[in-house]
Amino acid sequence: MATTLQGFTQIVNRKKTLPTEDITPSPLKTRPMIESCNLDFFYGESQALFDVSLQVPPRSVMALIGPSGCGKSTYLRTLNRMNDIIEDVRLEGKVLVEGIDIYAPQIDVVALRKKVGMVFQKSIPFPKSIFDNVAYGPRIAGQRNKNILKEIVEQSLERAALWKEVKDRLNDSALALSGGQQQRLCIARALATNPDVLLMDEPASALDPASTARIEDLIFELKQNYTIVIVTHNMQQAARISDETAFFFEGNLIEVGETEQLFTNPKEKKTEDYITGRFG
Repeated sequence: MATTLQGFTQIVNRKKTLPTEDITPSPLKTRPMIESCNLDFFYGESQALFDVSLQVPPRSVMALIGPSGCGKSTYLRTLNRMNDIIEDVRLEGKVLVEGIDIYAPQIDVVALRKKVGMVFQKSIPFPKSIFDNVAYGPRIAGQRNKNILKEIVEQSLERAALWKEVKDRLNDSALALSGGQQQRLCIARALATNPDVLLMDEPASALDPASTARIEDLIFELKQNYTIVIVTHNMQQAARISDETAFFFEGNLIEVGETEQLFTNPKEKKTEDYITGRFG
């Protein structure tokens, strides 16, 4: 169903806002947390991204929107080098995280993925207990102290708004959780490595409306401490949760700006056509 620009105006006007003291500009906000510069990306001979330059401010939510196959998930995966696991791919240009080129030869990719965590579209808990799922990353990093692991697990589950629901069954299988709980568990697992950035690839696309609302509320809370980049096909969701939105089409970044501006007064006709449902 198509949505008018007026309809999006109503959505963004209902967005939650942080208290004034929480959004006071800080020195950290003088530099982007993430920046891509003239980024081209290739799968073999097929080019998927064309000259994408984009900045993501710290402690904010950037939504990536666009039709299927437009390059938004490919772009998301360049931000923690998840595309490296695919054969015959090639990247030109730069991707910077806190000013550091993450494709430089000396970069430790394992350390990068601890700093830039990822939550996938389909929640895939390990076939282990709830506790062991969250403790997995810290254990891989060498943490063996049981008391420290307990503290990390509790803090991560609290940040993922799941602690109260599972604190009495941490030894139960994670596979017994509901779909929405499993997705929040996967978010807790990503938070356990103490990242600065969270990448989310359609984290609520397989969830019911109630679970989707909880994930959206969680994203709002998390942006106070993390930089979040989210891919979503849900235009209303992007309008509700993001601070800035980037519209991709056929591998090109067509328009990027503050979410309120992009959804209520887009600069490009193609952007308006997409967000109002005329194509895509």
